[in-house]
Amino acid sequence: MVAKFKREYGSGMTPLTHLGQNYLEVDRSLIPEILLRLRDDEQFDYCVDITAVHYPKREKPFDVVWILYSFARNERVRVKTQIADGESMASAVPLWATANWLEREVFDMFGIKFEGHPELKRILLPDGWKGHPLRKDYGIIQQDSEWVQINLGIESGQ
Repeated sequence: MVAKFKREYGSGMTPLTHLGQNYLEVDRSLIPEILLRLRDDEQFDYCVDITAVHYPKREKPFDVVWILYSFARNERVRVKTQIADGESMASAVPLWATANWLEREVFDMFGIKFEGHPELKRILLPDGWKGHPLRKDYGIIQQDSEWVQINLGIESGQ
């Protein structure tokens, strides 16, 4: 599968293995097509997780990572792409229903938007929460204190 994809996508995709786990580093523009092919052609029928990692010093500071599983193959693959702050990704909800809440969590925690998501809104934090707590430049104690004071009218226990 990896060799076939490498032939077809060339420099737009880099296959890697780490500790026996396969992952594909994919150009952002190819993500929708790669995810569709993994589902339809390679039987990765379950989206286990979607997450992100913040590297604030990079030009494109976010990695978005999809962890997919194939029941037929009993195999996992991770698909990873880099994205700039303020850019958005195509939603994977049309491919896997499980992507719905997973994309909402990535939006809530990192601020990454998914185009075409049916209802992209916070899932873990209150609607009025400022910022995105899993960004490495986020001051959680300051935000918590401010939110608690404004919304609960008490001093934070932080």
